[in-house]
Amino acid sequence: MTIAFGHAAQPGKLSSYLENISPSEMLAGADKYGQLIENTPVVPVMSGNNVVGYVFLNTDFVGAIGYSGKPIEVLIAMTPEGRIAAGRLMHHAEPIVLSGIPEQKIIDFIEGYKDTDILKLAREKGGEPPPVDIVSGATVTVMVIDDSIKRAAVRAAAALGLGGLQGVSRATSPKKSLVIEDGDVEDWQTLLGNGSVRRLRLNLKDVNDAFIAQGNAKAIERPELGGDDEVFIDLYVASLAIPTIARSLLGVREYQNLQKKLKPGQNAFLVMGSGRYSFRGSGYVRGGIFDRIQVVQGEEAFRFRDRGYKNLGRVEAEGAPDFKEVALFRTSKGAIFDPAEPWELQLLVQRAIGALEKVFVAFELNYQFPDQYVKTEALPDTAAPVEQSTSTFEAEDTAAANALWQRIWKQKLPEIVVLVCALVILTILFFVQDQVVRSKKFTDWFRIGFLTFTLFGIGFYAQAQLSVVNVFVFVNALLTDFQWQFFLMEPLIFILWCSVAVSLIFWGRGAFCGWLCPFGALQELTNKIARFVGIKQFTVPWWLHERLWPIKYIIFLGLLGLSIYSLHLAETFAEVEPFRTSIVLRFMRGWPYLLFVFSLLFAGLFIERFFCRYLCPLGAALAIPGKLAMFNWLKRYRNCGDPCQTCAKECMVQAIDPLGNINPNECLYCLHCQVNYYDEDVCPVVIHALAKARKMDPAAKNTVADQDPAYRRGRRLNQPRAYE
Repeated sequence: MTIAFGHAAQPGKLSSYLENISPSEMLAGADKYGQLIENTPVVPVMSGNNVVGYVFLNTDFVGAIGYSGKPIEVLIAMTPEGRIAAGRLMHHAEPIVLSGIPEQKIIDFIEGYKDTDILKLAREKGGEPPPVDIVSGATVTVMVIDDSIKRAAVRAAAALGLGGLQGVSRATSPKKSLVIEDGDVEDWQTLLGNGSVRRLRLNLKDVNDAFIAQGNAKAIERPELGGDDEVFIDLYVASLAIPTIARSLLGVREYQNLQKKLKPGQNAFLVMGSGRYSFRGSGYVRGGIFDRIQVVQGEEAFRFRDRGYKNLGRVEAEGAPDFKEVALFRTSKGAIFDPAEPWELQLLVQRAIGALEKVFVAFELNYQFPDQYVKTEALPDTAAPVEQSTSTFEAEDTAAANALWQRIWKQKLPEIVVLVCALVILTILFFVQDQVVRSKKFTDWFRIGFLTFTLFGIGFYAQAQLSVVNVFVFVNALLTDFQWQFFLMEPLIFILWCSVAVSLIFWGRGAFCGWLCPFGALQELTNKIARFVGIKQFTVPWWLHERLWPIKYIIFLGLLGLSIYSLHLAETFAEVEPFRTSIVLRFMRGWPYLLFVFSLLFAGLFIERFFCRYLCPLGAALAIPGKLAMFNWLKRYRNCGDPCQTCAKECMVQAIDPLGNINPNECLYCLHCQVNYYDEDVCPVVIHALAKARKMDPAAKNTVADQDPAYRRGRRLNQPRAYE
């Protein structure tokens, strides 16, 4: 198959992809591809000599960077009527997908966009999109795909001029700027007459006719009752970017208040209305968003939130009507808006068709400043528009990426609050551990409870299992184009990694590996059950144990080197981690993966935390920077290891050597040795010191050994005790 390109365009990924895809696969009845449209990365799809649609790559129009830090490329086919005909995943480097999520699920998700009306989306976008969490374990990937398909299709439709959308970017049009002048205060009729205030008046017949044209039978059956000429809404709007207009409508005092609150880049609007329909609605009461109005400008749209809203009692301009509602709005952070360019206020009229179901129609109120307030400058040369268009799209893509991660954080706010509270509780425990470990019963039950929360809350529910793949992605991002937005798209993972970074300085790898790793919690809890039912535990001889624990470091270094060569390959071999099979996919996977996981868990029934000890590359990755730990919180006695071996024998991962030294690289900070440190029934040092002290004071406490320097071993950080 041969693809012809216009002389102004260079063949790229789009052409290479189309060489292997039949036109009929993208649009039914198509038999060939046309020439690449000049200056637009779109290829027409033909049936004979007729154009039946267009194909393009999402990445040619928008940024589609996933969690891997690399673009997710989707080929999109669109009809001349502005409907998506097909979508196909062409390339990605997403670790979540590569390491366990069947790619067919992502393909099926993309196919769900078939018949999506892009023209309707372009005119009615800006509201809160429905939550996209369809593919378990790949939420971020799916949300990036969702965002990029919609925005790319809207931009492509605008570039093609489909449905009357603006075919030329604002950045390639003559540049407009505001003429900021502080003139005299004007009355209402002057503001209305020169276009500083714009009006939309709808009666009941206008609204009922709009729902009839929409064609929804249930909506048609529920018309607005009343006379045809009765006012449904009389709506007015004004942009307050010009001081003269703002002072005329708001009055001096309110104008001064607005100037204090406006931040750089923010814009303000005054919306006024009367009639039976409220433009404010009730959304701002329920969730902080106004769901009946939105501002649309070109390809961008946004809605107002209650944080930028103020209810005004009246309009101060002389001769202004007595409105039922007067609202002052400020744009939210990240809203893309140019007050010098034309825009429209879109009124969404809702009609209930069921107990919980609503439909709506949209009415547009067009707005632009009077010519006296706008200055138009011709572009100096033909090269400038391209450069500015690129920078504008980059700015818009950055804003969209920021909006995407902020949207994800808002959706997961309850989980974020719970996780942060759990981290705060764990941190407090570590800081007051000397007091807590004196109660063996409380320490044991707290640990079991926290591990249960880690397994079911952080793991099975939130699926916030950290992985060595995250380390590879981070390293790869540092070596290429690092951007925080990629990592902020997984809020729970991001918070956990931040906590790990801090805890490495204070407690080494143990804070995460011992308390916050869901698979580690699964191993420990299953081992406790095994002990409870009487399964005999096997103690690995020390000489063998010392030679086995370096295996995980070898695995990590091998995977790290492989990731520098090929991130895709490293992520594939990172299946040595059983995390996705057991935690992310909740054991819903093929039998080879399940056999591997259950083999590790079976070994863990006899050798506690078997995988953590000898195979975990993530544990090795954390142990290396854990050498930088600045504090040594774990106490030891001089006789620990010589002659007493109690703690060494009871350490669940054998992190204590025969001479009583704790290896911080292997310690999981379970605090069991610290419980023994104060236990007057277990620790020989405490038993001896307490017996000696009670001869003088029968009320002596079990802390006498800790308080006597003759018993305590001097604290050393990463300096093992010399063998004698």
